[in-house]
Amino acid sequence: MNKIVLLGKLIRDPELKVLDDSDKVYSKFIIAVERSFKSSDGERKSDLIPVTIWGRKAEVVCKYLHKGDLISLSGRLMTGSYEDKLGEKKYIAQVVAEDFRFVGNKRNVHQDGEVKVE
Repeated sequence: MNKIVLLGKLIRDPELKVLDDSDKVYSKFIIAVERSFKSSDGERKSDLIPVTIWGRKAEVVCKYLHKGDLISLSGRLMTGSYEDKLGEKKYIAQVVAEDFRFVGNKRNVHQDGEVKVE
């Protein structure tokens, strides 16, 4: 089973993109996820996790989330590799988000775009 759940803050505003020669939309963004332990200098470090989300969910994320907002998401981890211009093999990993929740504000925005103020 390939399932990942994360809670983190967006490091910049997400942008909506359109897949070449298609109507499919997606968004790629990075969230900072705080580690559960402190480093030797007594500070908590964060990992920067690249995330991709597709379709209507990408539209909602781009409409309502901004840099610094907290998001909870679940999805799957996708890995791959490629050769750079120098012929060196590079490895990549990213999360493909399937579900998400906005966290930490009074607005309750559902994935279908409906907004409820609490």
